[in-house]
Amino acid sequence: MSKRILVVLSEYGYWGEELVGPLEAFDARGYRTTFITPTGKRAHALPPSLDSEYIDPPLGRSVTTRDMARRARALDDSSRLDNPLSLAELLPERPYFSSLNHLRELEDYHRRLATATTELLSGFDALVIVGGSGPIVDLANNERLHELVLAFVAADKPILAECYGVAALAFARDWETRRSILWGKHVTGHPKEYDYKDGTGFLGVEFNMGPPPYPLEYILRDATGPDGGFHGNVGKETSVIVDHPFVTARSTPDSVPSGELLVEVLENGLRRHGW
Repeated sequence: MSKRILVVLSEYGYWGEELVGPLEAFDARGYRTTFITPTGKRAHALPPSLDSEYIDPPLGRSVTTRDMARRARALDDSSRLDNPLSLAELLPERPYFSSLNHLRELEDYHRRLATATTELLSGFDALVIVGGSGPIVDLANNERLHELVLAFVAADKPILAECYGVAALAFARDWETRRSILWGKHVTGHPKEYDYKDGTGFLGVEFNMGPPPYPLEYILRDATGPDGGFHGNVGKETSVIVDHPFVTARSTPDSVPSGELLVEVLENGLRRHGW
């Protein structure tokens, strides 16, 4: 039976290649792909990711080939990303502790959450969180996404996260222990050396963020703990880490190999790569 992949996209902009890379690997295997966003709005690519002339400030060169820009634009202009699923509609929101009938609401929340995650897990074999700067806004601290991530981990189903999408893994935590699910794991992600000093951009937000609001490397180093590790692989052209059930990709050029490695996880049981 064909594998089914659930792909999470930010409504504030994804990086074109970071969707194209995995998606083309899935298409080549005949996988069925479904897209989901925080509120069901259609996702769009960040304009610099469609521009082969754009010079990435930390790297001092273009990170998008003309061919990849063409493929990313064709996907973004197509109807394939229309009508995504909605995290807000499919997964309940944990009630505030100040709610008038908190205990009953919390019990109802757990019932509805169990039903929702069971239904989603029955329909999908893997979860993908696409990167770019958009996830900083609406995916990193999205509690509904955290619960979905926790459910995939509990079911031992793989999760691929790219670039700043990896932050959602660091913040997905058991409610009681508050320990990251990355504790003891090996991951990669956007290192400090590759972060912008200015001009971090989002779709629909008209102000200059400057640098990213948090350094992902520091968060991942803390989240993985003394027995895990963060691997920036600065100076190496690609950085993809597999530490089952997680496949993590550092940035744009890691998109194609990360998709290929997720296929290896699904087809051949790959559990470790890159460390």
